[in-house]
Amino acid sequence: MRRITAAALGAGVSAAASAALRRRPPGGATRWDRRNFRGRSVSVLGGLAAACSSVAAGAVGAALTGPARGSASLGATLATAAAGAFGAVDDLDPDPASTRGLRGHVRALAAGRLTTGGLKLIGISGCAVVAALLLTDTGRRGDRPGPPVALRALDVLTSGALIAGTANLVNLFDLRPGRGLKATSMIAVPLTAVGGRTGTMAAAATGVVAGSWRSDLGEETMLGDTGANALGALVGSALAVHPRVVVRIASLGAVVFLIAASEKVSFSAVIADSPVLRAVDSWGRLP
Repeated sequence: MRRITAAALGAGVSAAASAALRRRPPGGATRWDRRNFRGRSVSVLGGLAAACSSVAAGAVGAALTGPARGSASLGATLATAAAGAFGAVDDLDPDPASTRGLRGHVRALAAGRLTTGGLKLIGISGCAVVAALLLTDTGRRGDRPGPPVALRALDVLTSGALIAGTANLVNLFDLRPGRGLKATSMIAVPLTAVGGRTGTMAAAATGVVAGSWRSDLGEETMLGDTGANALGALVGSALAVHPRVVVRIASLGAVVFLIAASEKVSFSAVIADSPVLRAVDSWGRLP
Protein backbone atom coordinates (compact mmCIF):
# COMPACT_ATOMS: atom_id res chain seq x y z
CA MET A 1 0.00 0.00 0.00
CA ARG A 2 2.87 2.40 0.79
CA ARG A 3 4.46 1.81 -2.59
CA ILE A 4 1.14 2.35 -4.36
CA THR A 5 0.71 5.60 -2.42
CA ALA A 6 4.19 6.80 -3.39
CA ALA A 7 3.68 5.88 -7.05
CA ALA A 8 0.25 7.51 -7.21
CA LEU A 9 1.64 10.67 -5.63
CA GLY A 10 4.48 10.80 -8.15
CA ALA A 11 2.13 10.45 -11.10
CA GLY A 12 -0.51 12.79 -9.68
CA VAL A 13 1.84 15.62 -8.76
CA SER A 14 3.56 15.31 -12.15
CA ALA A 15 0.25 15.75 -13.98
CA ALA A 16 -0.93 18.56 -11.72
CA ALA A 17 2.38 20.43 -11.88
CA SER A 18 2.51 20.10 -15.65
CA ALA A 19 -0.99 21.57 -16.03
CA ALA A 20 -0.24 24.42 -13.62
CA LEU A 21 3.08 25.30 -15.25
CA ARG A 22 1.55 25.36 -18.71
CA ARG A 23 -1.12 27.77 -17.51
CA ARG A 24 1.41 30.09 -15.86
CA PRO A 25 4.94 29.30 -17.08
CA PRO A 26 7.63 31.07 -15.01
CA GLY A 27 9.17 33.80 -17.17
CA GLY A 28 6.89 32.97 -20.10
CA ALA A 29 6.51 29.82 -22.17
CA THR A 30 9.16 30.74 -24.73
CA ARG A 31 11.83 30.81 -22.02
CA TRP A 32 11.39 27.06 -21.66
CA ASP A 33 11.07 26.14 -25.33
CA ARG A 34 13.80 24.04 -26.92
CA ARG A 35 14.39 22.18 -30.19
CA ASN A 36 14.66 18.40 -29.90
CA PHE A 37 16.72 16.07 -32.07
CA ARG A 38 14.10 16.30 -34.84
CA GLY A 39 13.95 20.07 -34.74
CA ARG A 40 10.51 20.07 -33.12
CA SER A 41 9.69 22.66 -30.51
CA VAL A 42 9.30 21.05 -27.07
CA SER A 43 9.03 22.52 -23.59
CA VAL A 44 11.37 21.94 -20.66
CA LEU A 45 8.39 22.75 -18.44
CA GLY A 46 7.80 18.98 -18.55
CA GLY A 47 11.15 18.58 -16.82
CA LEU A 48 10.24 21.21 -14.25
CA ALA A 49 7.02 19.31 -13.53
CA ALA A 50 8.99 16.06 -13.21
CA ALA A 51 11.37 17.77 -10.80
CA CYS A 52 8.52 19.08 -8.64
CA SER A 53 6.92 15.64 -8.49
CA SER A 54 10.29 14.00 -7.73
CA VAL A 55 10.70 16.31 -4.74
CA ALA A 56 7.18 15.74 -3.41
CA ALA A 57 6.93 12.00 -4.04
CA GLY A 58 10.51 11.38 -2.91
CA ALA A 59 9.97 13.17 0.38
CA VAL A 60 6.76 11.26 1.10
CA GLY A 61 8.21 7.95 -0.08
CA ALA A 62 11.21 8.34 2.23
CA ALA A 63 8.94 9.15 5.16
CA LEU A 64 6.55 6.24 4.66
CA THR A 65 8.96 3.50 5.74
CA GLY A 66 11.82 2.92 8.14
CA PRO A 67 13.44 4.77 11.05
CA ALA A 68 14.44 8.45 11.14
CA ARG A 69 11.57 9.39 8.86
CA GLY A 70 12.02 13.12 9.26
CA SER A 71 15.72 12.97 8.42
CA ALA A 72 15.11 10.66 5.46
CA SER A 73 12.36 12.88 4.08
CA LEU A 74 14.62 15.93 4.39
CA GLY A 75 17.44 14.04 2.69
CA ALA A 76 15.25 13.02 -0.25
CA THR A 77 13.97 16.59 -0.56
CA LEU A 78 17.50 18.01 -0.58
CA ALA A 79 18.78 15.49 -3.14
CA THR A 80 15.95 15.98 -5.63
CA ALA A 81 15.41 19.72 -5.15
CA ALA A 82 19.11 20.54 -5.48
CA ALA A 83 19.47 18.34 -8.56
CA GLY A 84 16.44 19.98 -10.18
CA ALA A 85 17.48 23.51 -9.24
CA PHE A 86 21.05 23.21 -10.50
CA GLY A 87 19.71 21.45 -13.59
CA ALA A 88 17.40 24.40 -14.23
CA VAL A 89 20.35 26.78 -14.05
CA ASP A 90 22.06 24.74 -16.77
CA ASP A 91 18.86 24.55 -18.85
CA LEU A 92 18.24 28.30 -18.74
CA ASP A 93 21.88 29.33 -19.23
CA PRO A 94 23.59 26.49 -21.13
CA ASP A 95 27.35 26.37 -21.57
CA PRO A 96 28.96 26.55 -25.02
CA ALA A 97 29.58 23.18 -26.67
CA SER A 98 33.33 23.40 -26.02
CA THR A 99 32.86 23.11 -22.26
CA ARG A 100 30.14 20.46 -22.14
CA GLY A 101 30.66 16.99 -20.75
CA LEU A 102 32.32 16.03 -17.50
CA ARG A 103 35.80 16.50 -18.94
CA GLY A 104 34.96 19.96 -20.30
CA HIS A 105 33.59 21.18 -16.98
CA VAL A 106 36.53 19.81 -14.99
CA ARG A 107 38.98 21.46 -17.38
CA ALA A 108 37.14 24.76 -17.03
CA LEU A 109 37.24 24.51 -13.23
CA ALA A 110 40.96 23.70 -13.34
CA ALA A 111 41.46 26.85 -15.43
CA GLY A 112 39.58 28.92 -12.87
CA ARG A 113 36.33 29.24 -14.87
CA LEU A 114 33.02 28.26 -13.32
CA THR A 115 30.60 27.11 -16.01
CA THR A 116 26.94 26.45 -15.29
CA GLY A 117 27.74 22.76 -15.77
CA GLY A 118 30.60 23.07 -13.30
CA LEU A 119 28.27 24.77 -10.83
CA LYS A 120 25.84 21.90 -11.32
CA LEU A 121 28.61 19.34 -10.77
CA ILE A 122 29.74 20.95 -7.50
CA GLY A 123 26.25 21.80 -6.26
CA ILE A 124 24.60 18.46 -6.91
CA SER A 125 27.58 16.50 -5.56
CA GLY A 126 27.81 18.55 -2.36
CA CYS A 127 24.08 18.39 -1.68
CA ALA A 128 24.05 14.66 -2.48
CA VAL A 129 26.59 13.97 0.26
CA VAL A 130 24.53 15.90 2.82
CA ALA A 131 21.40 14.14 1.58
CA ALA A 132 23.13 10.78 1.96
CA LEU A 133 24.00 11.66 5.55
CA LEU A 134 20.33 12.34 6.26
CA LEU A 135 18.95 9.43 4.27
CA THR A 136 21.22 6.82 5.84
CA ASP A 137 20.97 8.16 9.40
CA THR A 138 20.08 4.99 11.40
CA GLY A 139 18.60 3.58 8.22
CA ARG A 140 21.23 0.87 7.91
CA ARG A 141 21.36 -0.17 11.54
CA GLY A 142 17.97 0.41 13.13
CA ASP A 143 18.46 0.03 16.89
CA ARG A 144 21.90 -1.61 16.60
CA PRO A 145 25.13 0.21 17.51
CA GLY A 146 26.44 2.43 14.72
CA PRO A 147 29.57 1.62 12.70
CA PRO A 148 32.95 3.25 13.38
CA VAL A 149 33.22 6.86 12.30
CA ALA A 150 35.56 6.08 9.39
CA LEU A 151 33.21 3.45 7.97
CA ARG A 152 30.24 5.73 8.48
CA ALA A 153 32.02 8.53 6.60
CA LEU A 154 32.89 6.15 3.75
CA ASP A 155 29.28 4.95 3.60
CA VAL A 156 28.00 8.53 3.37
CA LEU A 157 30.52 9.52 0.70
CA THR A 158 29.82 6.48 -1.49
CA SER A 159 26.06 6.93 -1.07
CA GLY A 160 26.40 10.61 -2.00
CA ALA A 161 28.42 9.66 -5.05
CA LEU A 162 25.71 7.18 -6.04
CA ILE A 163 22.98 9.84 -5.79
CA ALA A 164 24.95 12.45 -7.75
CA GLY A 165 26.21 9.91 -10.27
CA THR A 166 22.75 8.54 -11.01
CA ALA A 167 21.41 12.09 -11.42
CA ASN A 168 24.11 12.68 -14.03
CA LEU A 169 23.60 9.31 -15.71
CA VAL A 170 19.87 9.80 -16.35
CA ASN A 171 20.69 13.19 -17.82
CA LEU A 172 23.26 11.62 -20.15
CA PHE A 173 20.60 9.24 -21.48
CA ASP A 174 18.02 11.98 -22.01
CA LEU A 175 18.93 12.67 -25.64
CA ARG A 176 15.81 11.24 -27.28
CA PRO A 177 12.12 11.33 -26.31
CA GLY A 178 11.44 8.89 -23.49
CA ARG A 179 15.01 7.63 -23.21
CA GLY A 180 15.66 9.21 -19.81
CA LEU A 181 12.34 7.87 -18.53
CA LYS A 182 13.12 4.37 -19.80
CA ALA A 183 16.59 4.44 -18.23
CA THR A 184 15.02 5.46 -14.94
CA SER A 185 12.41 2.70 -15.20
CA MET A 186 15.09 0.05 -15.76
CA ILE A 187 16.56 1.01 -12.38
CA ALA A 188 13.43 1.87 -10.44
CA VAL A 189 10.99 -0.89 -11.40
CA PRO A 190 13.12 -3.81 -10.07
CA LEU A 191 13.80 -1.83 -6.90
CA THR A 192 10.09 -1.60 -6.11
CA ALA A 193 10.30 -5.27 -5.12
CA VAL A 194 12.80 -4.42 -2.38
CA GLY A 195 11.38 -3.88 1.07
CA GLY A 196 11.63 -0.74 3.15
CA ARG A 197 12.58 2.73 2.04
CA THR A 198 14.23 1.58 -1.20
CA GLY A 199 10.96 0.12 -2.49
CA THR A 200 8.83 3.14 -1.64
CA MET A 201 11.28 5.65 -3.14
CA ALA A 202 11.65 3.53 -6.27
CA ALA A 203 7.86 3.40 -6.54
CA ALA A 204 7.79 7.19 -6.26
CA ALA A 205 10.25 7.44 -9.16
CA THR A 206 8.15 5.00 -11.18
CA GLY A 207 5.11 7.19 -10.59
CA VAL A 208 6.96 10.28 -11.82
CA VAL A 209 7.93 8.35 -14.97
CA ALA A 210 4.29 7.37 -15.55
CA GLY A 211 3.12 10.95 -15.09
CA SER A 212 5.70 12.26 -17.58
CA TRP A 213 5.37 9.46 -20.12
CA ARG A 214 2.72 10.72 -22.54
CA SER A 215 4.01 14.25 -23.06
CA ASP A 216 7.68 13.19 -23.25
CA LEU A 217 7.13 10.37 -25.75
CA GLY A 218 4.67 12.57 -27.64
CA GLU A 219 7.44 15.16 -28.07
CA GLU A 220 5.42 17.88 -26.38
CA THR A 221 7.88 18.22 -23.48
CA MET A 222 11.34 17.04 -22.50
CA LEU A 223 13.02 16.36 -19.18
CA GLY A 224 16.02 18.55 -19.82
CA ASP A 225 18.65 18.83 -17.10
CA THR A 226 15.96 19.99 -14.67
CA GLY A 227 13.83 16.86 -14.80
CA ALA A 228 16.52 14.31 -15.63
CA ASN A 229 18.78 15.37 -12.76
CA ALA A 230 15.93 15.44 -10.24
CA LEU A 231 14.48 12.10 -11.34
CA GLY A 232 17.96 10.56 -11.42
CA ALA A 233 18.65 11.85 -7.91
CA LEU A 234 15.41 10.25 -6.71
CA VAL A 235 16.18 6.81 -8.09
CA GLY A 236 19.80 7.24 -6.95
CA SER A 237 18.51 7.91 -3.44
CA ALA A 238 16.50 4.68 -3.61
CA LEU A 239 19.72 2.85 -4.49
CA ALA A 240 21.65 4.66 -1.76
CA VAL A 241 19.34 3.34 0.97
CA HIS A 242 19.35 -0.23 -0.35
CA PRO A 243 19.90 -2.56 2.63
CA ARG A 244 22.59 -4.66 0.89
CA VAL A 245 26.04 -3.10 0.65
CA VAL A 246 26.98 -5.29 -2.33
CA VAL A 247 24.10 -3.81 -4.33
CA ARG A 248 25.17 -0.26 -3.47
CA ILE A 249 28.79 -0.89 -4.40
CA ALA A 250 27.88 -2.68 -7.65
CA SER A 251 25.45 0.13 -8.55
CA LEU A 252 28.08 2.80 -7.93
CA GLY A 253 30.58 0.86 -10.04
CA ALA A 254 28.09 0.58 -12.91
CA VAL A 255 27.21 4.28 -12.73
CA VAL A 256 30.86 5.37 -12.71
CA PHE A 257 31.65 3.02 -15.60
CA LEU A 258 28.80 4.36 -17.74
CA ILE A 259 29.64 7.99 -17.01
CA ALA A 260 33.28 7.39 -17.89
CA ALA A 261 32.27 5.49 -21.04
CA SER A 262 30.09 8.41 -22.14
CA GLU A 263 33.24 10.52 -22.48
CA LYS A 264 34.56 8.10 -25.10
CA VAL A 265 31.52 6.67 -26.89
CA SER A 266 28.08 7.91 -27.92
CA PHE A 267 25.17 6.18 -26.18
CA SER A 268 23.01 7.04 -29.19
CA ALA A 269 25.45 5.29 -31.52
CA VAL A 270 25.61 2.19 -29.31
CA ILE A 271 21.80 2.03 -29.16
CA ALA A 272 21.49 2.51 -32.92
CA ASP A 273 23.91 -0.38 -33.55
CA SER A 274 21.96 -2.85 -31.36
CA PRO A 275 18.60 -4.13 -32.69
CA VAL A 276 17.34 -4.92 -29.18
CA LEU A 277 18.35 -1.59 -27.67
CA ARG A 278 17.05 0.24 -30.73
CA ALA A 279 13.65 -1.44 -30.43
CA VAL A 280 13.39 -0.60 -26.70
CA ASP A 281 14.56 2.94 -27.31
CA SER A 282 12.04 3.64 -30.09
CA TRP A 283 9.07 1.92 -28.41
CA GLY A 284 6.25 4.41 -27.85
CA ARG A 285 7.97 7.22 -29.72
CA LEU A 286 6.37 9.13 -32.57
CA PRO A 287 7.33 7.77 -36.03
